Amino acid sequence: MNVLDRLRAHPWTRWVVLGLGIVIVVALGWAGWAAWKSRYESHGTVAFAQARTLVAQLQTPGAAADARERADKALQGVIADYPRLSSVPQAAYLLGSLRFAAGQYPQARSSFELARAKAGSGSLAALAGLDIGYCWEAEKNYDAAEKAYLSVISGAKPKDFLYEEAMVDAARAQELGGKRAAAVETYQRLLKDLPDSRRAEEIRSRLAILQTPAKP
Repeated sequence: MNVLDRLRAHPWTRWVVLGLGIVIVVALGWAGWAAWKSRYESHGTVAFAQARTLVAQLQTPGAAADARERADKALQGVIADYPRLSSVPQAAYLLGSLRFAAGQYPQARSSFELARAKAGSGSLAALAGLDIGYCWEAEKNYDAAEKAYLSVISGAKPKDFLYEEAMVDAARAQELGGKRAAAVETYQRLLKDLPDSRRAEEIRSRLAILQTPAKP
């Protein structure tokens, strides 16, 4: 009995053969995708390393006049060309830091927002959240800065990463925005949450100033 005869004798066999064919196609497709992903990560990692080198060169004496522009462009290239690269959150954060140092606060904020979105959660997302606040503060938008700082610690506990820093930053933004009562409340809450805060003396000093009646 030839193959055709066996298929006619056992109709269910054709489904076995079809299923086997599908498995083979899927396996080949998976292998191809895995190879593509490996090349994608490899090329993207090299591009990011080159961008970091350009950023590092900015710290060296006698850096070229266009060094910052080239570093900015290289980081933008990593983000645009390799959007699924695992290092994109770090690239976006580095780009934000570069732009903040150059006084480009709206552009820096955009990069930090991307870094936070791509990071999802964890230390990098929290740091990016603080930096978003710093951008707003540099633009003298103290209400937006306050909201950014407080969003970093939404649902957080006093011992959590950046809790102390974000609280102090929020209180400072409240002070600068003319919200003295809110700033006092934030400082007092921080001292209650972290009585052994490394910045306790600084906070008490700020409270003393804020609670001193204004001269008529």
